[in-house]
Amino acid sequence: MQTRQPIVAGQFYPGRRDSCIDEINDCLQQEKLTRTLPETIVAGIVPHAGWSFSGALAALVFSAVKQQNEHVDTFCLFGAAHGYYGQSPAVYEKGAWMTPLGEIAVDGDLAAAVLDTGTAVSDSRAHSSEHSIEVQVPFIQHLFADARILPILVPPTEQVVPLGEAVGEIIGGDSQKKVVCIGSTDLTHYGPGYRFTPMGTSADALKWAHEVNDGQFIDLAVKLEPEELLANAAENLNACGAGAAAGAVAAAEKLGRTKGVLLAQTNSNEVMVKKMGTSSSDSVGYAAIVF
Repeated sequence: MQTRQPIVAGQFYPGRRDSCIDEINDCLQQEKLTRTLPETIVAGIVPHAGWSFSGALAALVFSAVKQQNEHVDTFCLFGAAHGYYGQSPAVYEKGAWMTPLGEIAVDGDLAAAVLDTGTAVSDSRAHSSEHSIEVQVPFIQHLFADARILPILVPPTEQVVPLGEAVGEIIGGDSQKKVVCIGSTDLTHYGPGYRFTPMGTSADALKWAHEVNDGQFIDLAVKLEPEELLANAAENLNACGAGAAAGAVAAAEKLGRTKGVLLAQTNSNEVMVKKMGTSSSDSVGYAAIVF
């Protein structure tokens, strides 16, 4: 059985089991659920930076899923494709993933059903150096001990929406299995370090990135407009995982959702000020959304 080994344990999140659990619990305590949630949650959008920056928002989404769903069999994880340049979404078809919390099985049956739709290809190698899915997996292992995963890397191509719709149709047609789709993306990477400074490098520029540029992405996600979200991200560079987010949105729409709920929004600069008492000329946006 093929098993994917972790590549960012000890960097983006702790590499030891006890430290990993401690930080998960810390992340779960940092943000509280204050918004009215859907009766059941079918999808969500999470950030994928190091846990010290965005773990609290990722934990908020998984906490909301746990609160509203009695049981989840499988998480279909749409990941940002930072280093995968294929045009088709890449499915990790079988085997398991390893984290400091142990192994979690891949849902081979769901993988086969997705591949049968022709909207994705089987390519486990595409996942070997990508962190956007990996950093979510320990939250799932900790909160949903019996769940499996289906990792899919999703580049921002025209196949994204058909993929999301196909996954939504598969999920909706199986009343015996509870599957939740999660799209993994960070938002605007702003500042000289990212070579993206259309509004300059002042505090007002960082505010623009947070309120306006990230706000456009969030608004389109909450309104369930995956095609527009993809186009807006391509034009305004406000999501590194636009394909992953659009896939989750398209699945949610296929499953009958008409709007999403923004649970929280922040950015790396705000986190630095809060935790470290210092600021930066660079900033990355984060949002927690459920459907």
